[in-house]
Amino acid sequence: MPETVDFEGANVGPGPDPFALSDLETDIAVLLFHRDHLCGNCRTQVKAVVSNHDSLREAGVEAVSILPEDRERAAEWVAEYDVPYPFIADPETEIASQYGQSRRFGPIGRRIDLIGRMPEVVLVDLRREPEVLWRYTGSHPGDRPGIDAILEEARKFA
Repeated sequence: MPETVDFEGANVGPGPDPFALSDLETDIAVLLFHRDHLCGNCRTQVKAVVSNHDSLREAGVEAVSILPEDRERAAEWVAEYDVPYPFIADPETEIASQYGQSRRFGPIGRRIDLIGRMPEVVLVDLRREPEVLWRYTGSHPGDRPGIDAILEEARKFA
């Protein structure tokens, strides 16, 4: 678990820029740690979250994507998928590192994000001090929970 749950980052989606997790007005945030701008599974995940954004909001959950890319690349995703939630550019992977986003393949995986960085989904309680409630770390690029699984986990903490 991260030592400090709260973070600030460059938001290219809706909401304030810079974005601060603790300022998000929702009960629970679902943080979606993506792998790379080339990751097809990540793009599919963003499309699913966009399609189900209303269901998440009705459950008191707001999505926040964190992409280990610069503002321009992250903004391309926001425009392409019409993202209705905060979308954070994390080019130096500071937020991903803070949360300990998993990597594989040792030194090669640390040097080449697309190969090494694994998908991660984290639920954070924002009703008090930000606190991690649940974390899912993928064991391979396609291993990530779907919207139903995220909602099921969030409902456990409602």
